[in-house]
Amino acid sequence: MNNSGLLITTEGIDGSGKTSLAISLEKSLKEKNIDVILTKEPGSTELGSKIREILHSTEFKTCPKAEYLLFASDRAQNFEKVIKPALKENKVIISDRSGYSSLAYQGYGRNISTEMIKNINSWATDNIPYDLIFYIKIDIQTAIERFLKRGHKLTSFEIENQKFWEKVSTGFEEIFKDMNNVVILDGKKSIEELTEISTSKVIELWKHQQH
Repeated sequence: MNNSGLLITTEGIDGSGKTSLAISLEKSLKEKNIDVILTKEPGSTELGSKIREILHSTEFKTCPKAEYLLFASDRAQNFEKVIKPALKENKVIISDRSGYSSLAYQGYGRNISTEMIKNINSWATDNIPYDLIFYIKIDIQTAIERFLKRGHKLTSFEIENQKFWEKVSTGFEEIFKDMNNVVILDGKKSIEELTEISTSKVIELWKHQQH
């Protein structure tokens, strides 16, 4: 596929601020007249919203393989229905989470094969790479305090124990340590600061790609 747009993702553990950044970054780019869309994993398609309900439900426990495959199904649908058409239209796509979350959460957190996850992710996304990854790094305690304060019913992930979050956090560190398209952001900084840094990075890359 000959992509002309930009594919960006915000990543980090629950409570890191990645969703807030994705929303704020979209607004910031729109203000600069950049054609941008916001998508999320899971839940940006009709199928995805149903899958999101299942994955976040605490009513029944999915086994790690089933949990991952549900994410992969959402990812395949999202790429086919949202991301690929937007790239063809030369848009900037900001994705709240990506296949890297599956590597961290299901691979490191649930101890299933990272090689298998990588293979299925590649297949589900037609090997379309992310141009830029914003990884928000934050300590586990602060992240947990944040999502406990939200006041909504906790998801199946938010009820997990400290050990799980340590494994997921380590996973992100391992996944991103040698990648040159990752921008590491300090999760303790304000959303305004993070948006400013991210906006300048996207515009820089966008200008470079358009010439």
